Amino acid sequence: MSAASIDVARARAATPGCRDLVHFNNAGAALPTERTLRTQIDHLELEARIGGYEAQDAAADRIQGIYDSVAELINGAPTEVALMASNTAGFDLFLYSLPWAEGDRLLTTQSEYGANYVAYLHLARTKGISVEVVPNNEHGEIDVDALEATVDERVRLISLNHVPTNGGLVNPVVEVGRVARAHGITYLLDACQSAGQIPLDVAEIGCDALTATGRKFLRGPRGTGFLWVRQSVLETIHPVTIDHDAATWTSPSAYELKPDATRFEVWEKGWVGLLGLGAAVDDALDWGVPAIRDRIVEVAAALRERLTAEVAGAEVHDLGRTRCGIVTFSLAGRDPHTVKSALHAQGINVSVVGPASALLDATSRDLPPLLRASVHIYNTHDEIDALVNALQP
Repeated sequence: MSAASIDVARARAATPGCRDLVHFNNAGAALPTERTLRTQIDHLELEARIGGYEAQDAAADRIQGIYDSVAELINGAPTEVALMASNTAGFDLFLYSLPWAEGDRLLTTQSEYGANYVAYLHLARTKGISVEVVPNNEHGEIDVDALEATVDERVRLISLNHVPTNGGLVNPVVEVGRVARAHGITYLLDACQSAGQIPLDVAEIGCDALTATGRKFLRGPRGTGFLWVRQSVLETIHPVTIDHDAATWTSPSAYELKPDATRFEVWEKGWVGLLGLGAAVDDALDWGVPAIRDRIVEVAAALRERLTAEVAGAEVHDLGRTRCGIVTFSLAGRDPHTVKSALHAQGINVSVVGPASALLDATSRDLPPLLRASVHIYNTHDEIDALVNALQP
């Protein structure tokens, strides 16, 4: 499927935010469709009319549909999906629930997110594990040969991001999965920046758990996400925290965990947002994630080329043999926060990623705070024109 298979005019017409601004902050929070917006408003109004519990009962089929849609998105099973309040909520819950022992090793990548890495450091402090960074290859990706070489019987987990927060690189996650499977090591993949813009197949990737957020390229609401856990792994993990939704209280001194991934959930959920997440996933499935990827890659490549060729002092900092919709760049002698504010005043949204968002990578490459322009299917070449013109000194 090619980028031409995306009807950009239809995508823009279905996106209310496109009427008023140029949105290049999709790696932060993408613009929702009218369908996603209306789904949330309708359920919120239903709660107001008939009551929150009653509205949940009335939406039972649509709630089950969220699990079905997420499972289809990643080629998993609905019983392996847990609905979360965020990517980090799912990531941390799985991470902390593993049976860590002093001396265990956790292997990760140089481009790892700050949110994940501080959790690793917390485990090192509280559990006595060793957090080890696998070096990059010459393309800036995790070096799979180096990963293979460092594996031993003490490695409890391989954990990494699919797409870093500070660049367009796409890590070779399928190759990492082959190493994890060959050695029987649990593999956790953070797909918060790839879900919705890159096809995800957990069977092909070979991961044991995968997390994602709703607000980024899936175009869902903030405060939503999901955790997927392979059934064979799920059965071996006792979540570090549970409530009476995750387990059945069977006697005054006993409980029984649910057999599926909802053992990771809590009883109280924001169904307005989660139904919006389901609608956003359905939109992605309707467009087809391969077609979304092709369109995003084409627009991002054009943006990188235009920045380099036409904006004085612009330097693009993206790495990787395969790149996605995140474009990071600096402007010589210009403060990125000031530039961001000036663009915002002109109706153009970008973001700034500081070194702390990916400290190891930023330190190794001596990166300053970077401007980040992240594209989606509704972004156009006319909008690139607007950004490039606005960036002229």
